[in-house]
Amino acid sequence: MSYIKPAELVTRMVDAGAYKMQLSTRDTLIRSFMGAAFLTMGAAFAVTVSTNTGQPLLGALLFPVGFVILYLFGYDLLTGVFTLGPLAVMDRRPGATLGAMFRNWGLVFLGNFGGAFLVAVLMAIYFTYGFSTEPSAVGQAIGEIGHGRTVGYADHGAAGMLTLFIRGVLCNWLVSTGVVLSMVSDNVIGKIAAMWLPIMLFFYMGFEHSIVNMFLFPSGLLLGADFTLWDYLLWNEIPTVIGNLVGGLVFVGLPLYFTHGRPKARRARAAKRTARTALSTANGTPSSVSTEPAREREPAGVS
Repeated sequence: MSYIKPAELVTRMVDAGAYKMQLSTRDTLIRSFMGAAFLTMGAAFAVTVSTNTGQPLLGALLFPVGFVILYLFGYDLLTGVFTLGPLAVMDRRPGATLGAMFRNWGLVFLGNFGGAFLVAVLMAIYFTYGFSTEPSAVGQAIGEIGHGRTVGYADHGAAGMLTLFIRGVLCNWLVSTGVVLSMVSDNVIGKIAAMWLPIMLFFYMGFEHSIVNMFLFPSGLLLGADFTLWDYLLWNEIPTVIGNLVGGLVFVGLPLYFTHGRPKARRARAAKRTARTALSTANGTPSSVSTEPAREREPAGVS
């Protein structure tokens, strides 16, 4: 299986962040709508497996199927663009401005919410035979998730809000790792294996993912769970979005960029080395000894 070393991986991350800012409004909305729809169908599948088998670990093991599908299709999640967009701005790519980044984030948020809410409505119909019966066991489980992860946090006050925020941070530390690892191979099997690992971890540990929650909590409300829309927004979605931003950018995007990246600077250094080599050759001076620091010239096979 192919493997992309970290320095090239960072270049791909910056390229992706810049590219997403140049997409039209239509394309951004379609890709984010479909991305959330696939992700949240995976979440519904995982809750179904966990409920029907009584094995939460099995549900977590299978949850990444939705994430894998959406990234193989080139769709987008807010948690992913939180990590990639700022890197393109920092690298000063053409068109990668703060305004373009915030526009992208806003459109992806809207598209993600639309896709997640559609799946929430469809699954609520499925769990209740078109709202003609009480929710199935899976529907009741989703309602309990919504109650426990809104009112449950509120019962602890500020400590609950801090816990919610930290769970959002930890979530996108893992999810954005999955986003980045989708670029670490040019082989489909390699991409799937790399993405699967961190996504399984976040779901099993119950961290807070803003897009998954756009499905779970509206579903719970539609199914008659005991919390309100205000509970959902204040005691879940808003703090989760902020935590997801911090987790993806601070613990995934920036560390990779600063230690392996700054692609523009690296390309400029490479151009200077080429120019020096050409000049030395023209003057008949040996050019085999490089004056660049060793960390800029990683030996083959070392990441």
